[in-house]
Amino acid sequence: MAGDTSPPTTEGFLQYHEPNIIQILVLVSFFFWLSFGEWLSNRVFRAGLIGQIIVGLIYGLPIGGEIIPIAWQEAFIALGYIGLVLIIFEGALAVRLDLLKANFGLSAIAATIGVVAPIGLTYALLYVGFGYGAIETFIVGAALSVTSLGTTFVVLGKSSKEISFADTRVGTVLVSAAVFDDVSGLVMASVIGQLGALGGEDSPNLGWLIGRPTLVSGLLAILTPILNKWVIAPLYRKFVEPHLPKTRKRHVVNVIVMIFVLCAFVSITGFGGTSVLYGSFMAGAFLTYLPSKHPTGPFHPPSREEAEEAEARSIAEATEYDDAGEPAICPTFMHTFEKYFLDVVKYLLQPLFFASIGFAIPFLDLWAAEAFWKGFVYTLLMLISKVVVGLVIPFATILRRPPGMSIRECFTSTFWPAMLLGSAMVARGEIGLLVVQIGLNNTPYLSKEAFITAVWAIVLNTIFGPVTVGLIIKYKARAIADGVWGLEKTDQGGDGWDDGISRANTIIPDTMSVKERSKSVAVSQHSRMVSDPVTIAISP
Repeated sequence: MAGDTSPPTTEGFLQYHEPNIIQILVLVSFFFWLSFGEWLSNRVFRAGLIGQIIVGLIYGLPIGGEIIPIAWQEAFIALGYIGLVLIIFEGALAVRLDLLKANFGLSAIAATIGVVAPIGLTYALLYVGFGYGAIETFIVGAALSVTSLGTTFVVLGKSSKEISFADTRVGTVLVSAAVFDDVSGLVMASVIGQLGALGGEDSPNLGWLIGRPTLVSGLLAILTPILNKWVIAPLYRKFVEPHLPKTRKRHVVNVIVMIFVLCAFVSITGFGGTSVLYGSFMAGAFLTYLPSKHPTGPFHPPSREEAEEAEARSIAEATEYDDAGEPAICPTFMHTFEKYFLDVVKYLLQPLFFASIGFAIPFLDLWAAEAFWKGFVYTLLMLISKVVVGLVIPFATILRRPPGMSIRECFTSTFWPAMLLGSAMVARGEIGLLVVQIGLNNTPYLSKEAFITAVWAIVLNTIFGPVTVGLIIKYKARAIADGVWGLEKTDQGGDGWDDGISRANTIIPDTMSVKERSKSVAVSQHSRMVSDPVTIAISP
């Protein structure tokens, strides 16, 4: 243990004392290796999260024991989960609502396959082949039916500097399907957590146990766009927005609104028994539509220095001024997030999130001979069960293929978008570990052997998925973006939830120079016409 971390207390307050040198050095080395591990694995695998998970394994309880004290590891898990909530919130702020609506049906089909296929193949192997119990098999299948939403956003955001895959049709289908799978996984986790109490004197009602989170999720998905479009957004634009500051002071208002809305949605989903992560996604989508003025769009230059330079130039070149003589700049919610929240998420909370996944992997238990081969076989099966989700893309293309296009051409032209979708759905990450650990700790049904088999599949799939996505985007990003499932131009009319246009985002091509980018920011004060379909980037 790195020194005594139980500070003395007196009545009513905590006694302040200086951390000892061992604690300081351990923390410094931990954060250094998190950064170095991300850089190295990003260079090798194009998936920096792999290095951070490995650092979590080494410094955490699985390998390092109490190099980092248990209380600190628990605190890092909590901070990391806040980072996960903000990662998903940021991704939702950048979502294209037009593509989300247009591809909703396809996303639902993809999500259904992503849930049914893993559970079905799990029963085929574990229940029929290995002889595990029916409920035990369901718990493992539920854990492997999820998709790591945080990993999905991080990998898509980091994979390409030139192309925003959040603006592609395949990226929209992926994000929507991952959200659906996450919600279903957390609903099943809630059910699994209560399985141990079923049959007892205080046994909960199974119908309500399943129905409450399902009802909350459905009502939130239905009522949020309806109320936002017809009630909240019109009132906000008519009575609130005209009185808001039109200068950079608007950032302060944006921060307050973002925190209030995020906490509201997270509270609704949390107390409703569904996924807090689903709440963070809905909060971001809600704010995407809310404002009517958004001239600057998302501000996403390659570096903070260039961001500051571009912002200064946009202010200097702006021609509209407020009463105080300052340029009339209306920052968006996305702009505000990048200015005030992005750094702490990128350099602190996100690394802690992926390190916390490493904390939760029972590394030493994975290497028994029987556990190894069973885990490896099950990993391959679970890999296939998510990759097949990509088949929805060629089949959807076949149904809408133009005259003269053969079925073979449909499959060949959509091969890489389909592989991208299937590979990005593979990572189970934190949600899979959460579900399987609930099954182990809260129920009598899951054996240690089945738990280890599930962990093998979760860990290897969480590694394989991001690595494969990184390689696909490295070599085939432009081919995917230029194809039918790639980037789409933004409609110049309509309003968000109605036709799907994201009101919070004016699109600025990511390939622009800093000077061109800053001019686009200034010009957009007077025009909302967009000629290029690129880029709302999901930042890591």
